[in-house]
Amino acid sequence: MNAPPNHESLRSGSDAVVDWLTNGTRDQRFIDNIFAEMCVRLQQAGIPLKRATLHILIQHPQWLGARFMWSDGMREAELARVDFDVRERSEYIGSSANEIQDGATEVRENLEQDPALGRKHALYDEMRAKGLTDYIAWPLYHTLGKQHLITFATDRRGGFDEADIVALKKLLPVLALVSEIRVKNRLARTLLETYVGSHAGELILAGATRRGTGTTVRAAIMICDLREFTRISDNWPRDDVIDLLNDYFDAMSEPIARHGGEILKFIGDGLLAIFPLSAPNACANLLHAVTEARQAMVALNERNNGTGRAPLNYGIGVHVGDVMYGNIGSSSRLDFTVIGPAVNMASRLEALTKQLGKTVLLSRDFADLVAREFELERMGEHAVRGFSEPIELFAFPG
Repeated sequence: MNAPPNHESLRSGSDAVVDWLTNGTRDQRFIDNIFAEMCVRLQQAGIPLKRATLHILIQHPQWLGARFMWSDGMREAELARVDFDVRERSEYIGSSANEIQDGATEVRENLEQDPALGRKHALYDEMRAKGLTDYIAWPLYHTLGKQHLITFATDRRGGFDEADIVALKKLLPVLALVSEIRVKNRLARTLLETYVGSHAGELILAGATRRGTGTTVRAAIMICDLREFTRISDNWPRDDVIDLLNDYFDAMSEPIARHGGEILKFIGDGLLAIFPLSAPNACANLLHAVTEARQAMVALNERNNGTGRAPLNYGIGVHVGDVMYGNIGSSSRLDFTVIGPAVNMASRLEALTKQLGKTVLLSRDFADLVAREFELERMGEHAVRGFSEPIELFAFPG
């Protein structure tokens, strides 16, 4: 490890890594796998690499970014998500990421020198404790001004030499291109999952973008609506209304996702979700999600009560049937959704919750599929707007 480097061998080895990044990663989907293999190949090329990180800013509703960390002996990079408030915390303030974000084009720290003479940050102390001797960080530039961060560290006495630095710098433009492609692919997937749901997103990425195309899916359909939202939105400050809606949707949405449902859309203060019957126990899973959502709403109302807000009430209508699942809209603006009489029925049942004083109403078709597992309350037959025959309804107590 401490022998003088063969610069010619190092140069040819690093060129091989550049060639691999350019031509050998076409079938690699994930940047973390590419990054880990790149680090191993750099070691094999003679660069005394001991630790490396790649920090990527992403567009995600929950995370500011992601950090991939590789260290000697690892075949896969370790992933850590980065919260939006990280820039207010000590782990960021004074770090290399902070310096690069503020405009530095390079941050290098000699970890062998007296710590009193170097930068003051917990990261450098941690690396010294692990026997690392040299650390360098560079911005990684993507197109249109997007800037990320890459770092390298070694434990060789004397740190990286000039040939090492030249070889590592040579990688950066190619790694930037390779990583940007993967980051944008992941971004496209994330945006679709965020705005249309994971299953619809997969279909759209697979090419289901033609108007009028779709498939017939048998599913349990759930429609939920917040009560007295018009009064709330008319009388509350705008930001309070937005916070309220976000809290309400969190309470409803997270249990749906946990139990295999897919939210297709938010409609004002309502939501439409489906549980495809291709999944085992889909109907039971829907009611488990409703049970957890109720508990979350109770907790939310308790918190709201502590701030003087009135409790939130809601209604849920549930039916099961065949729906057309696909693209509907104008020639230039499409919506990926479900339509059909089964969706209309779920909507009508949600409206009937007000009239019948129940928070959750189920159709007979749905109730027959879960009656052995759940205690239901028979509500008798009721006329449902848009349907010629009365429908037998059940309430889900709780």
